[in-house]
Order: sequence, then structure tokens, then C-alpha cells
Amino acid sequence: MSEFKIPKKLIEVALPLDVINEASAREKSIRHGHPSTLHLWWARRPLAAARAVIFAQMVNDPGYERHLGRGVNKVAAEAERRRLFALMGELVKWENTTNEDVLERARAEIRKSWRETCELNKHHPRAAELFNPAVLPAFHDPFAGGGAIPLEAQRLGLESYASDLNPVAVTINKAMIEIPPKFAGCQPVGPDTGGHQLALNRTWPGATGLAEDVRRYGHWMREEAVKRIGHLYPKVTITADMAAGRDDLKGLVGESLTVIAWLWARTVKSPNPAFSHVDVPLASTFVLSSKAGKEAWVEPVVAGDSYRFEVRVGEPPDGAKTGTKLARGANFRCVISNSAIEPGYIKGEGVNGRMGARLMAIVAEGSKGRVYLTPSSEHEAIARQALPDWKPETNLPDDPRSFWTLAYGLKTYGDLFTPRQLVALTTFSDLVGEAIALAERDAIAFGLPDDGVGLDAGGTGAKAYAEAVGVYLACCLGRASDYWGSGATWEASGGFVAHVFTKQALPIVWDFAESNPFSGGSGNWAQTSVDWVVRVITQLRTAPKGLCFHLDAAKQDATAGKVVSTDPPYYDNIGYADLSDYFYVWMRQSIRGIYPNIFTTLAVPKAEELVATPYRHGGKEAAEVFFLNGMSVAMARLAEQAHLAFPVTIYYAFKQSETREGATSSTGWETFLQAVIKAGFSLVGTWPMRTERSVRSIGIGTNALASSIVLVCQKRAVNAGTISRRDFIRELRSVLPEALYDMTFGAKDTAPIAPVDLAQAAIGPGMAIFSRYAAVLDGAGQPMTVKTALGLINREIDAYFNQGEGDMDVDTRFCLDWFAQYGWKVGEFGTADTLARAKGTSVEGVREAGVIEASAGKVRLLKPAEYPSDWDPTTDERLPVWEGLHQLIRVFQAAGEQGAASLLRHLGTRQAAIRQLAYRLYTDCERKGWADDARAYNELVVSWEHIERALERLREGEESPGQLSFL
Repeated sequence: MSEFKIPKKLIEVALPLDVINEASAREKSIRHGHPSTLHLWWARRPLAAARAVIFAQMVNDPGYERHLGRGVNKVAAEAERRRLFALMGELVKWENTTNEDVLERARAEIRKSWRETCELNKHHPRAAELFNPAVLPAFHDPFAGGGAIPLEAQRLGLESYASDLNPVAVTINKAMIEIPPKFAGCQPVGPDTGGHQLALNRTWPGATGLAEDVRRYGHWMREEAVKRIGHLYPKVTITADMAAGRDDLKGLVGESLTVIAWLWARTVKSPNPAFSHVDVPLASTFVLSSKAGKEAWVEPVVAGDSYRFEVRVGEPPDGAKTGTKLARGANFRCVISNSAIEPGYIKGEGVNGRMGARLMAIVAEGSKGRVYLTPSSEHEAIARQALPDWKPETNLPDDPRSFWTLAYGLKTYGDLFTPRQLVALTTFSDLVGEAIALAERDAIAFGLPDDGVGLDAGGTGAKAYAEAVGVYLACCLGRASDYWGSGATWEASGGFVAHVFTKQALPIVWDFAESNPFSGGSGNWAQTSVDWVVRVITQLRTAPKGLCFHLDAAKQDATAGKVVSTDPPYYDNIGYADLSDYFYVWMRQSIRGIYPNIFTTLAVPKAEELVATPYRHGGKEAAEVFFLNGMSVAMARLAEQAHLAFPVTIYYAFKQSETREGATSSTGWETFLQAVIKAGFSLVGTWPMRTERSVRSIGIGTNALASSIVLVCQKRAVNAGTISRRDFIRELRSVLPEALYDMTFGAKDTAPIAPVDLAQAAIGPGMAIFSRYAAVLDGAGQPMTVKTALGLINREIDAYFNQGEGDMDVDTRFCLDWFAQYGWKVGEFGTADTLARAKGTSVEGVREAGVIEASAGKVRLLKPAEYPSDWDPTTDERLPVWEGLHQLIRVFQAAGEQGAASLLRHLGTRQAAIRQLAYRLYTDCERKGWADDARAYNELVVSWEHIERALERLREGEESPGQLSFL
């Protein structure tokens, strides 16, 4: 059978990484309407990155004909590539997430590329089966998780399929891509409660009608809940005694204020025998508000063998900031006797059921903002009256990496909530079911078909519509549970309740905040839960269709003939299944009748979850074997089934990096790459996606690895041969230098790769060689491991940067070797003299060059900040590349890109060498753990393109040619 003619895709050749990374980092600050606010999920990919990756893996590279052995106009191809990059620059902006003009232009490019591919293969015997120009291939993500990738595929015009083993993830994906198209353009059926802008919209395009019904039935649930449990959430009346000495309360006397939160401290019996009958607080802080001019704090007032909490206003004393905490961990002091309360004692008290909680303060909403009140015995007593008739008894996993409450006696998911929180959650959970029944009656009365066919059976009538509303209300309940747990904390700097999952773990929280569901503060039902979900629904796509399945990625067949982009679990970084049980217990309680086949088990399925969890598999080594084997099977299914016209893109996040023998490595990364290659994939590219923050901002805290690496994979040829280690190294030395040059100086209209990301980006061309063979054989004829291959690739990267040293001036060569040995520290003159002579220079000559200080028999390199600010490169007769680089860093840090551009103009032919040296020094610093120094080199290189643009503007006459504006 003849070969298919498959054009290379844009993602196999070039990407505008800088604009993708900038948009992805900015997206982290977007909240209102962002799909991540529908329901919590861990480590979602930014929409911008997902959208860009799918677009680039579906659009043909403009030079694709060259890859097919045909001639191509390189100038025209590069111009076309620039046009596509400009479109991607618009496509990734948050403001254009729902911009149909921009999106349709992107879809048009995808359709155009697909038609070109179909035309190339129209005479192939399988053309009718695989290449229908009228229909785009569908999309599938087998590790759908939080749903960002399937959502963006749908946004780009692809029929989108998602699957996951985790029922919570499946439900989220159904809410995002499957339900909205079923009810596009539907009008709301519930009674209009008014008071919301959506109620004014009478055309109800897209999913806005569905969103409005979620708001209406969410409002109904709140009103019903007030009737049933409102008495458990009393208001507080300000008395004259309470206002005495409190200027902030004087105007509120006689008013009944709604409580926003009750702030509690966990307690244990005092370890001091004289006070062993007293429950003393374990409080990590007594500060209630640290806002300037509105400071407030709690003072424990001790009287004999008892104490009480009183709220004070004004600047808190230093001791208030640490509460009763003595040190990190569970180390506290007795508030009465000052006796130390050690971790072992606290754990014993907790395990034996003697850990309690005491109300420290009440936060209420006054007419001029938050007011902080001394706790009342009445409010504490009312809270203790709450008696839940159900609680989730699912055991917490014995995983000390992510679950830190078991040692303190909190062993089930139900233990993570106070009785009052359990009453609220069970009440609202029951009301979800009642709201579904009410919505179905209203839908029938409105005129929707009374066919009795539910959502899970593919229905679109009254029953299915009501269940769709119920799914979103269950998402509201999930958001609520993230605030209504004893892991929620009070944020003193902002005056709000911070949700439970501020990290990917469930730690023990000593002083926690209990939200009022019926208030206007954070954690309330109406705004924090319902309104946030409603905003998301209004932004969701209603075409083309989407489908989500509850499937194990290692066993699924849904990928067959589809485009694939996916974000698998990250080795052992996140225990998705264990963590999601926190939400599963409430989701199952409220909507298992809608999806009975998804919510069959009492807890999330865990045995098949592809995470290297040591506690579950009997140790680290066994967990690694499980992950490698399971992920290899899952990846093999993708390699076998994915549409042959498109590369498969796979995300991997770096988290557990470690340094071994001077090289950054990661067991998870190596194991994951091994699984991908073992599955039959060949890597044709690796792209670092930096999604946490802008890499250009001055003052980055650390040089962290890229948030994600996107692997671009093709199925390896079935007839792939083997290669020896020697030949592998020979190919590396042939291919890597050109690839590294393109990465460091920019190629094909792309910005250079940041030094912090270079090692990961360089894996692409290196692993492309390694993975296109069936095996690379060592001297004993055994297959080389990925770990060994990565070591060889890193060695060649080092060699590339080291070889440039020979072209440097002698003073710079001296500085390089001195820096490698001493950094900025002082060394002996004799050592420096020996090194200088070996490099063909002298200590005095290097000192005259202005880069070292030499006196009293000691020598040290000058730091950038120590270089003279009145320096003029045009009159400097001895200007080494080292001096040019560090003067450039000094000016860049002081005057930004404009000042650096003015200096760069006068560095002439040294510019390329300066940038090369910055990469080299970044690598040296990163290996030695010198984060601050590494950051300076990284920031300069990342901003280099912008400095050059500023230089172009200077040359166009914005400043006179002789002006040194950096001085």
C-alpha cells in the first residue's frame, strides 16, 4: 500500500512561545467566568496554552511541501508563518476566548490545512475512510481531568470527546462540553426571581437560558435552606457594652448584623497537670485584620484556671502574630501555664477523641465594612446544637505526603467538617434533588417533552433538562464544600475566608474559619457558589457537540481516528483520586441518580489510577514500575488509535526536580519519557510552556523549571532499526549544535528559548534521535535507558556552550574559570596569577579591564551592581565580553529595556558573544544552585528580543546616534 502524504504541522517546526507563555501566565489572574471556577480541579492547563497547542498541531507548517520533498519559497513560507503567529497572538488572549471573529479565523485555518491534507491523499486507497475534506476529524483527551483541553478543542470547531477514570472529572467535563450543546438556545423554565442581569436577556443565546435556570433554582435552594437551618446561623446584635471603647462599633449599637464567619481554634487538654481539666487553644495566629487602619486581634485573657477570648482593635502586639505556636509543626504552648505542648501529645489527644474547638472571634458585616467581635457563649452554644443526620464515613488515605490529619484523629472525610457544616452540606445536597424534581415539573409546564428520558440516556426533554440544572447545582455544592470545611482559614490581610484547597493537600488547620452560607461574605451560597458557576455556563460553547465517558485510559477505544492532546497524571505529584474524594462524597450524594453508572462506588476508583503513589503500591520502586507499565499501555493505545495525519501532543509538568552530578533530573520525567517511547512513539519536539508567571518580570523569586513541557509525538516507524551508542552520540553532535543555535538566537520568526527552559527544549532534537530508533544499544548490546540518553544529551549541551569559550577574549576566559571556582567570593592572588598566565593574560590586565578587584593579595570578580555607572563603551580600550555582559545586566536592572538597548547599540560585534555568555553563565549558576545570579542572566536573555526592538526604534532616529541614554 502506498505511503500517506502527511504535511508537517506548525507545532513540529515552530511556536510563538513568548506570546503563549505571556497569555498563559496572565490567565492565572483571571477568575470571573473562567472554566476553572466551575469546580475545583488540580493542575489544570491554561486555556491559552491548550488552544495554541491544538491549533498548532492541526495547522500545516507553511514549509510543509519542503518536508514532502518539494521545493518551497522560504521567504514566502516565513511570511506565512509570521501571519499564523500573529493570529495565534490574538487567539491566546483571554479577551478573545469567546471572540467569534478571531475563533472563526482560527477554525478557517484548521479547515484549510485539513483540505490540503485531504487533497494530497485523495488517490490513496483509504482516502474515503480517513480523509473526508468536508468533515474535520474529532478530538479526544483520554486524561480529561479539569476539561480545559477538550473545551478548547470544541472552541476550535472540533467535535470533542473526553474521558477519565475519575467520576468527579467526568462530571466536570460533562458540564463543560457535553451538556451545553444539548440545550443551546433554551429559554429558562423556572420562576423568575428577578434581581439579575441575565433575567433581562430575552433571546437566551447559547447556554444563557440554562445558566439563568441554575441561578433561579440556586436562589430557590437558598431560600428553602434558610427556612430549614437558618436558625443555626444567628445574627449578632451590637450592644452598648460591646461598643464600649470601640469607635468602630459606636454607630452600630442596636443593629443586628449578619455574621460572615465564626473563627475557631482547635483545643486539647493542657499538658500541665495543674490545668489538665482545661481545653487550651492551638492557635497559629491571633491576628484578625492586618489592613492598615483596620487592625484587629484576639487577646486570650487568663483568669486563674480559665481564660476567655476578647477582640481588640489597633496594632496587634508581636506575640499575637504567632498565637500560641512555638515553632513549625504541631508545637504550641499552654495559654495558661506557658507549658510546651508537643506534637506527640497533640496527636495522642486527637487520636483519643479529646481534640475540640473553641470560638475565638466573630466576623460580621457592618455598614462600613467588616467588624470583629468578641465571641459570645450563645453563638458557640448554637453551633454545638447542630446535629447532622448523615456524614461521609469514607476513610482518608494513609498518605502522609498529602493527608496530614490522620495523626490527629481526623480519619474520615466526615471528620473534616464541623457538625454545623455537615448539616449545611447535607441540607443543600438534599435540596439539589428537590430542585431537580421542581425543575422537571416546571419544564413540563413550560412545554418541554415529558418523555421521561434522563440525561445519561441522551435525553433532551424535561427530565434531562432538569437533571442538567442539577449537575450544575452539584457543582455549586462542590464549590461550597471547598469553603464549608474545617480546613478553611481566615485571611487577615484581605478580610475573607480562604477555601480549603489552597494547596494540593489536606493539612491539619489549627485555627479555621466557618463561613455563613446566608451572608454576603466569601463562602456564601448565592455569590461564591451559584454566581460563579452561572458566569462560567454563559461562556461555554454550545457547538459542536461534546461527549464525555467514564473510561480507563489504558483500556479505552474512544481515541480511534481522533486528534489527541492530553495532560496525563504527573507521576506522583498529585493524588487526584484521594483528593477528589473530598468532593465525590457530596457529588454522589446529590446526583448519583443522574449518572448511576459513574457513581457506583462509595469512593473514587483508585487501583487503576496512573499515579506512582508509594503508600498504595508498597513502596517507591513498586509505584514507579506500576506507573511505567500502566502509562506505557495507555500511551500505546494512543499510538495505535490516534489519527495518523496529526501528531499527538502530551503535557508533562516538572515538579520534583533534583540535582545529581551537576545535572537537573527528575525520576518522574525520566519514567514518563520511558513510557512514551516504550509505547511506540517517537518524539519530534518538546516545547516548554511557562504558565505560572511572566518570565520577563524583574525580581522573579526563583528559576523554576517551565510549568509544562509539551511533547510532540509521532508513531514510530514499524521497521525502525537499532543504532549503537557511538552512532547516537555522533548524530547528537551533528544535530544539536544547529538546534541549540536556533533556540538561543531565535529561528523561523521565533523568540529565543529562555535559559531556564533551554535544557528541556533541547530534549526535543536529542530525544527525536533517540526515539526514532527501536533501540540505542550500548557496548554490551543492551538497550539504552532514557535516563542515560538524557545524560548524554545534557553532556552535548554543555559541550556546545563550552566550545564557545575558545572564541572569547582572554580576560573573559579568565573570568569564566574564576567564576566557576569562586563565584563572587574572594580568592588568593597567587591562584589568580597562575590562572591568568594560563589564559594568556595577567591579573593586572584583567583589573585594568574593569572586571575584578585585586588588592592585598586577594582577588574577586565585581558584581554587576559594582560596575561604574559613568562607563562609556565607546572610549573603553579594553572591553572584554564579560564586562559588556555585566554592564548590560546593570543597566537593564536599572533602566529596563530602553536603557539596555541604548547600551547594546555601542557593543557592536560583541552582541552575539554576550548573549552566548549569558546562556553559559546561567547554566553554571543553575547547576550550583545560585538562583539569584542565574535569574539575572535568564531575565536578560528572555528580554533580549524586546531590547533589540527598542534598539531598532533608537536607530530609526528616536534618539541621536551618539547619545548614551543608559548613563
